[in-house]
Amino acid sequence: MPKPLNKPQCPYFGSGPTRKHQGWSLNNLPVNLLGRSHRSIGGKEKLKELIDRTRQVLQIPDDYRIAIMPGSATGAFESALWSLIGERGIDLFAFDVFGYLWVVDVLEQLKLTDVHVHKTSFGESLDLSVYDSSRDCVFTWNGTTSGLCIPNGGWIDDNREGLTFCDATSAAFCVPLPWHKLDVTAYSWQKGLGGEAAHGMLVLGPRAIERLTRYAPAWPIPRVFRLVNEKILNEGLFRGETLNTPSMLCVEDHVDALIWAEKIGGLPALHQRCQDNFKAIIFEVENTPWLDFVSKDLRYASPASVCLEVNTPAFKKMEEKEQREWLKSLAKVLADEGAAFDIVNHAYAPPSLRVWAGPTIETRDLQCLFEWLRWAVSQL
Repeated sequence: MPKPLNKPQCPYFGSGPTRKHQGWSLNNLPVNLLGRSHRSIGGKEKLKELIDRTRQVLQIPDDYRIAIMPGSATGAFESALWSLIGERGIDLFAFDVFGYLWVVDVLEQLKLTDVHVHKTSFGESLDLSVYDSSRDCVFTWNGTTSGLCIPNGGWIDDNREGLTFCDATSAAFCVPLPWHKLDVTAYSWQKGLGGEAAHGMLVLGPRAIERLTRYAPAWPIPRVFRLVNEKILNEGLFRGETLNTPSMLCVEDHVDALIWAEKIGGLPALHQRCQDNFKAIIFEVENTPWLDFVSKDLRYASPASVCLEVNTPAFKKMEEKEQREWLKSLAKVLADEGAAFDIVNHAYAPPSLRVWAGPTIETRDLQCLFEWLRWAVSQL
């Protein structure tokens, strides 16, 4: 098979940190706040700007609170779990690596007992109809390691008694999120808009705020997770007064990404770019006989973190270790050619490929990627 003539303009297809948006340059980032305190007037204004632009781009309701948190989406989500769960029983839905980790946290770290775990294997869709609205509910909206995505929020009761906790780290900016269905939502800068790592966002609805100011869990809460002091809400947190020191360079970078999102048409444009990319991948997979989606049902397939399995008889006969080595070899061929980087799935996922197709990815780059994938396989 001849080597493809064209390469992706940007060969970065990893699922986090994801590629920067078209036209991004480090030279475009303001530097006047570097070396300044995040507690300075300018620092606070910039952090507040990030929160305000986040609300605007994601169309978050005015009565929802938004905070910048340490520790990426993990830190943001952990802060909510440690601060809010324990009042009611919990339904846990898990269909990817990170969903499984929330199960471990609830059962083994917080040691709660009134827990119903609804867990599926990779690629198998969840039965969301078993959700009990009288209980709290913890789930991942988009599974970056399984290639599964919850298609809508119709299964969540508008008149629920419990809170919904949504890990949306690779869903925000990529797929629609029904905010009125979500009481607690966490995500990170490093996914949908290609921001830098280590910072997370926490979005709390009125029902979550009400519980924060009324309920105190039985366990001590680390300071970097502490959303209230003696049941009094830390209002400054939702104005950008962060619990630890953020990187102002990372802040400027994410503000730049939010401005780009606004310029191209906001949330509808971001979602459309993601869908256009996914349609292109569906076409390519249909024309690549040795590839399949990990998701057994395309209705539940993620349009952003697209997970693909190799289905050749030779590959399926391999032991898992051998499969992983084969995938590493495939990835090395592509990386050596400068055609693609970071397309092997997470180490805790079954041996598979993973291609980020979020809104900062260009469709023509994805089309080039699959040409190179087909060529690279012919070289092994």
